[in-house]
Amino acid sequence: MALTISDASLALSAKIVIAGAFGVGKTTFVAAISEIPIAGTEALMTVAAEPDDDVSLARGKTTTTVAMDFGRIAVDDGLTLYLFGTPGQDRFWFLWDDLARGALAAIVLVDTRNLAASWPVIAYFERRGDIPFTVVVNLFDGRLTHELDEVRDALDLSPAIPLTAADARDRHDVLEALRALIRHALNLLPSH
Repeated sequence: MALTISDASLALSAKIVIAGAFGVGKTTFVAAISEIPIAGTEALMTVAAEPDDDVSLARGKTTTTVAMDFGRIAVDDGLTLYLFGTPGQDRFWFLWDDLARGALAAIVLVDTRNLAASWPVIAYFERRGDIPFTVVVNLFDGRLTHELDEVRDALDLSPAIPLTAADARDRHDVLEALRALIRHALNLLPSH
């Protein structure tokens, strides 16, 4: 009898980090794909945070992640992904090292309406150097407003880092972004 990846002894799981600046759609991304209700740390945004949290691009945003979002998805019978969404505001970045510890890979979600906010996020993973990552342009309003080559240039993104686009609200798009991330991470593994 041949073994398949669905055999319990071969079942794998991996930790994936979903990172990005404030308001880029990380919670939405995790919620769109998770098979379980996401465990999140959403808190109401307060007047005290107004000077620090620019909500001009996040229409109707009334809550924010203050620690993490957590979700789970079985990609196939043999691979389960545990998704950890990071908080976006600088004042919560002290949590990122803990959230990234043990991660197989990460997605950096970006908003083309505010690419400058993504530079520190990309720099974080470039400096670490131990977590493969891809960059995913969130398709706000369901459309790509800039060509991906233009986004790559604006972010000064290395050609070695995959850049794709996905609507964070769309389960299929999110699944494809995760599959592309896993392929990228596996391609970087040393061959034996």
